[in-house]
Amino acid sequence: MRSRKPLVAEQMPLDWDADFVGLVAGVDEAGRGPLAGPVVAAAVILDDTQPIVGLGDSKKLSERVRERLFDEIRAKALCSVIAEASVDEIEELNILGATMLAMRRAVEGLRLKPGKVLVDGNRLPPLKVPAEAIVKGDAKVAAISAASILAKVHRDRLCLDLHAHYPQYGFATHKGYPTADHLAALQQHGACPAHRRSFGPVRLVIQSRSSQG
Repeated sequence: MRSRKPLVAEQMPLDWDADFVGLVAGVDEAGRGPLAGPVVAAAVILDDTQPIVGLGDSKKLSERVRERLFDEIRAKALCSVIAEASVDEIEELNILGATMLAMRRAVEGLRLKPGKVLVDGNRLPPLKVPAEAIVKGDAKVAAISAASILAKVHRDRLCLDLHAHYPQYGFATHKGYPTADHLAALQQHGACPAHRRSFGPVRLVIQSRSSQG
């Protein structure tokens, strides 16, 4: 296999070693802040012969654009993996530890071994390959942007499944984040099995309902 240089999305400035030659995997996560559901991570190795137009920070893209790019990334990337850490693992490890676990699972699941891994943020999961943390990497490096989109879309779809099981909480709308509507539903209905019981608003509701008998 010929050596490949990592793709960089249009107008994305670099703050890492662009002279590296080899397969580069981008990694990002979705779902650290919500009160419910798993945390999701994705790892992507892009194909420089099949550029993907429009990659960027998933949070700044519309849902329609994210959905379109999700399918294009899955079709064009050399390989990609989406991994999760469950609510139970979040409770056991804390959210940072669970996020690192999901990232490691994503990288280790790639069918091609990258020569380097670029991770969004300022923390690195324990990996067996060289890795670099890139602050705001989802707006700077195409492979990280692609991973951001895969993780975000996948987690949003999980929240639609949660909504089907627990429609009283409105997961389809707030995706588990602590919005006013979500907090009101927590107060009214208590926590469901998908809620992260160690997170402050959930813990307080559980304690309040327990103290009331």
